[in-house]
Amino acid sequence: MVTQTETIAPVYQGQFGEFTITSDDRREVLIYRAGLTIAAVSFAIGSTLALTQGNNPFIQSLLTPLYTLFTIGLGISLFTIHIYLKVLHRALQAFWLIGTIASLGVAHFSPEPFAATVYRYPLTLLGVGFTFAALTGIFFKEAFCFDRLETKLLTPIVPLLLLGHLTGLLPLQVEQTLLGAWVVLLVVFALRKIVQQIPPDIGDKSVFEYLKQQKR
Repeated sequence: MVTQTETIAPVYQGQFGEFTITSDDRREVLIYRAGLTIAAVSFAIGSTLALTQGNNPFIQSLLTPLYTLFTIGLGISLFTIHIYLKVLHRALQAFWLIGTIASLGVAHFSPEPFAATVYRYPLTLLGVGFTFAALTGIFFKEAFCFDRLETKLLTPIVPLLLLGHLTGLLPLQVEQTLLGAWVVLLVVFALRKIVQQIPPDIGDKSVFEYLKQQKR
């Protein structure tokens, strides 16, 4: 039996056929954006505190729960984002998992606060950095799909800052500038996602169906 909702649902023409957008599709997009918002807000607050009061022991301890919120928000987004290439989707999720496990290890075994440990011992980024590799993957996807300026800038800024700190090649002032730019662009990105229409984030469902059939 066809419900009223199904009757009035708009039909879209995809590359491989027609499709409709369900309430579950819309719910996934809203969850994806909520995760991005949580990640962006917690990262922005934590980074601002680190840049302005990074030497304060209390602030250093406060950065750990903020980073935890950032990681949770990012994980939510990675498990609800719509990406045509399933291999890429799984790779980003694996990066997030590796980075999360590494972060737990650093937080558990280091006597210092998490953020202070990562800053003072750059080699920890060899594990923790996978989390930000996953985040960069989202930026790349959004830049490719929606041609957003902020994500085009964030895609190189994030690895440049992390690799620069890992190798010790970037002066402190340059690192602070890049981090400040990261914060501003990430907030802009999250705000623009909130007001963006939902269907573009769902994508062409006929492509997903075609890829499933090809796999079978």
